[in-house]
Amino acid sequence: MRGRRRKGHFLSMVGGFGLGLRPAHYREFAEGERCVDWLEILSENYLVPGGKPLDFLDRIRARYPMVMHGVALSIGGTDPLERPYLRALTRLIERVEPAWVSDHLCWTGVGGARLHDLLPLPFTRASLAHVAARVDFVQHALRRRLVLENVSSYRTFADDEMPEWEFLSALVKRTGCELLLDVNNVYVSSVNHGFDPFGYISALPPASIRQVHLAGHSRQGSRLIDTHDSPVCAEVWALYEWTIAQVGFVPTMIERDDDIPALAELLAELDIAREVSARALAEGGAHALVA
Repeated sequence: MRGRRRKGHFLSMVGGFGLGLRPAHYREFAEGERCVDWLEILSENYLVPGGKPLDFLDRIRARYPMVMHGVALSIGGTDPLERPYLRALTRLIERVEPAWVSDHLCWTGVGGARLHDLLPLPFTRASLAHVAARVDFVQHALRRRLVLENVSSYRTFADDEMPEWEFLSALVKRTGCELLLDVNNVYVSSVNHGFDPFGYISALPPASIRQVHLAGHSRQGSRLIDTHDSPVCAEVWALYEWTIAQVGFVPTMIERDDDIPALAELLAELDIAREVSARALAEGGAHALVA
């Protein structure tokens, strides 16, 4: 394997500010000057043995700490958890040695059909028990804590028994899982459903927040859509600044999945995140910045 590291290399070095690794930037990360603190990979892009993506992954992993982020676990689904997928994920974990592994608090299909979307859960006690059992299973299978991301949503369920932030907090308490706080998703959902995004974040257990995502969105009529195809907006920057002032620094990255710009443009936006975070820590007297 090209660029093989000694076991454990970089495991404790994920801090500061990162970006999502996308094919458009493979060569720059593999051959250029080191330009970010860490990278997040999309797990499903590297589950097939061989090929150019894995070759680049090995080369880039030799230079950068990494975390893994998935979209296919369907932790909230009713179909049985896919053991072949978990085995493939385990093999990738052994290859990458990520600092942590994340996916989304959602379901992605039913009856064996994949819907290729991150669909929200009903926030009920029965749903909580169902998801907690599945989180326990996955954490045992992967032999590590699972980090779960809040998704954006556009409708709520009539049977909801608690708000999303209460559901997340209860899930953390029951399973010991951690959270990937997507600040943009909180903002998008708050506009769509009319809740207070600051209250949402303040209700989460701060010690459970392992990572932060920042991203852009678009508007369709009266609703915001989580499209990840544009820069972070002023409202999301403000919510991020408030969050860091409240909970202290959390490893932060900018997520871009469509209309991907030149790497230099993303690095300039990441510099804004550094400035916003530093200002929040200075004003809030929170934890020392890791960068």
